[in-house]
Amino acid sequence: MAKKVVATLKKEGGKSFAKVIKAVKSPKTGAYTFKEEIVPLEGVQGALKN
Repeated sequence: MAKKVVATLKKEGGKSFAKVIKAVKSPKTGAYTFKEEIVPLEGVQGALKN
């Protein structure tokens, strides 16, 4: 699946997007999970704040 995402981001017009990966701690178990999002470059800071 990673190859498909990278290929999509390399297409024309796809360079204005970034893949954001955040570690989120579960309040129930205390374990960390990872949440992935593809956001426009302008929205990276906003995605990291949420």
